[in-house]
Order: sequence, then structure tokens, then C-alpha cells
Amino acid sequence: MQNLNTWPTSTPEEYNMNMDLMGKFMKSVEKTKIKSCLVLKEGRLIHEYYKGNKIRDNLQRINSCTKSIISILIGIAIDKDFIPSINVTMEHYFPDIVNNQADSRKKDITIEQLLTMTVGLDWPEFGEWNYMPPMFTHDVVKFVFDRELVDDPGKRMNYNSGCSHVLSAILTKATGMKTSAFAEQYLFKPLDIDRDYLWFEDAKGISYGSDGLRLHPYNLAKFGQLYLQDGIWKGKRIVSSEWIKKSTTPYLLTYDYIGHYASHWWVAKLDTNQDDFSLNNRMYFAMGRNGQFIIVIPSLQTVVVFTSTLENTIKPLDFVREFLVMSMLNKLE
Repeated sequence: MQNLNTWPTSTPEEYNMNMDLMGKFMKSVEKTKIKSCLVLKEGRLIHEYYKGNKIRDNLQRINSCTKSIISILIGIAIDKDFIPSINVTMEHYFPDIVNNQADSRKKDITIEQLLTMTVGLDWPEFGEWNYMPPMFTHDVVKFVFDRELVDDPGKRMNYNSGCSHVLSAILTKATGMKTSAFAEQYLFKPLDIDRDYLWFEDAKGISYGSDGLRLHPYNLAKFGQLYLQDGIWKGKRIVSSEWIKKSTTPYLLTYDYIGHYASHWWVAKLDTNQDDFSLNNRMYFAMGRNGQFIIVIPSLQTVVVFTSTLENTIKPLDFVREFLVMSMLNKLE
């Protein structure tokens, strides 16, 4: 079998980790519907698990982890002056759609409000739609802005996959390239991912910004490591330090059992029993339905990736908190 993984390797023992707790982490992962799990410490792969060779060798669904990659691409587009700023409004990109809406507030929705999902549109993704928003209409962007505005933009976060797809459409308009092509040139190729991915498109040829990507788990880890390295990969800056800080700065507390939402990244405490929410007690992550994760723990120089078919999406976070983090802190139960 071809060895597709090019990460340098190490072992938990070399980092003086608590092997009893690490063993519990491994067993917890293996007895669930987690399909793959990679743990990197200081850029070295210290644990790798696949539920079968096909999982290792084939592209995996990452669901809404796609959203965090869209965030990286927005940052790159701003860095390279394709997009002036996160304050640009929808009237700039979609005048034919938003200027024909009965509610004039829609034209003033900003890129930042898309990133933080505070657009104020009626979007029952976790309710009536049961996690499956109708994103397969002929014109998805129009469908998003045709929804009723139920809150003033910027006031309240409501999870909205439509925001992510609109961001993908903005990338296409701003750069003159499909989002997938822009990603390949400015993000994937620099990370040595090249064409090793799939990105599905809507009826208008716009790359799905919400959940359209398929990647190998070992490549998924590169996005986490890129952020851990402050946007630098092999000595070359890929995305600005300012964007990494912006996109992972907590914006609003959303769901108590998850944490804060930032700019298409989630942010949560490592130890939920502490009031401390400083960088030393913080992790940020990309999260997709059914347990897809890119988790970055700056204080421990750690990146963790999961792909899964779990019913409980956030279960991997429990394993990380209860066993992996504690094993790195070398604390006995």
C-alpha cells in the first residue's frame, strides 16, 4: 500500500504523556463510529487510527468543516486584496438580488455577519429542517436572501449554512475563479494537497461553501497545523496572522454544550469547570455533523482530526477533553 501520509512521526512516550489516559483515549475512539483519528504534537504525528484501509486511502466527507476552510479562503482573499474588507455589504456583490427585496436591511448585511452567522434571516436548520437545509435549489444565493429577516443583522447568531454558501459565491465574484480553483491555487497547492480533494457544486457552478468538500484525514490536519503555525507553511506565509486571530476570536456564546462561535470557527474551553477563558484554557475547531473535526489546542501545540459517522456530533470533544488533554498534562485520574 502506498504511504500517503508524509507527516513526521513521534510517540506519546517521547512527550512524556500519561499512557493510561492515552490508552483510554485510543479505546474510546476505536469502540465508536469514529472512522479516523490523527493526533499531532508540535507538528509530529503521535497517533493515527483508521477503521479500515479504505478510510485511510479514500477521500472522506468533512461536512461543515468545509465552512472553516471557506473562512481561511476569505482571509486569503482579503490579504491579497480580492476583497476589500469584512465590512463590504451584499449590495456590492448581489445588487440584483438584495435590492429587489422588500426588506431593505438585507442589502446592508456584511461579510462579517455572514462569517459570524448573525445575518438575522429565518433559518430553522436545527429545527424544522432537521440539519438538512434545502440547499439544492436552482439559485441558492437568492434562496438565502429570500428568507424573512427576523432579527436585525449583527444581533444574534443562528446557525445558517446558507451564509457559508453565500461566502463561496462572494469568493467566486471577487476573484473571478471558482472557489475550488482559488483554493487550489492559494491554499491547497501550498499545503501539498494539489488535486487530492473533491468539491461539489450547486446548479450555478458555485462550490458548496457549507459542506461540499471531501479530503483525506492526513490532509485535513494540515489546515489545523497551518493555523497553529500562525499561517506559515514551510517558511511561506499562506494566510495572515491577523486573519487567524480574527477568525478564531470568540464572537458570541451560542450553544452551551459547544461554546462560542467566531468567524466560521468554533471556540471552547479545554476545562469547562474553570471560569478561565484565556488562550491557556482554549481550543478552537472546525466541526461537521456526525463528528468531523479539526481541533487546534495552541497551549499544547496539538492538532486533532476526526472523521466519523457518529450520531452524537460532539462526542469526540469529550474524548479530547477527558483523556487526550489530560494525558498531555500528565495528570493521573
